[in-house]
Amino acid sequence: MEIVEFRPEHAEAFRTLNEAWIARHFTIEAKDREVLEDPQGQILAKGGKIFMALDGGRPAGCVALLKMADGGYEVAKMTVAEGLRGSGLGRSLMQRCIDEATRLGAPRLYLETNSGLAPAIALYRAMGFRELEPSDTEYARCDVWMERPLPPRFTGEEEVANDSQLQ
Repeated sequence: MEIVEFRPEHAEAFRTLNEAWIARHFTIEAKDREVLEDPQGQILAKGGKIFMALDGGRPAGCVALLKMADGGYEVAKMTVAEGLRGSGLGRSLMQRCIDEATRLGAPRLYLETNSGLAPAIALYRAMGFRELEPSDTEYARCDVWMERPLPPRFTGEEEVANDSQLQ
């Protein structure tokens, strides 16, 4: 299993993996359609990222990082193919998000979910997310808001400046 950055040829798999998961648990909403039908314009062109999990070269899962106004990223559209749920692939996708957002210097990761998704919420908590107070959302299904603060990213110059302040 490998996790790679999104390429245009992944667009169909990104859409179908997410549609299958959403339709199984909820109703596909207008905002879902907007993002799933144009991942390039709705995610990547706005400074976001998409990662695809490939099993033998075939898409087996995916996750998106949506750039937020505060410099953080929203974790969205994370799903794993039905036969691979419970395999640890969701954890690997989330870790890739944490690593990438940290590398990019984001202050936090944010996500919206549903209280009926106990395994997903357990994963998020295990990965360092904590629940937030309710806020506005574009999704009718959302009733849980979570975030994970990220460590500050230091460049070599900042480390030198911090070291000199300690002396």
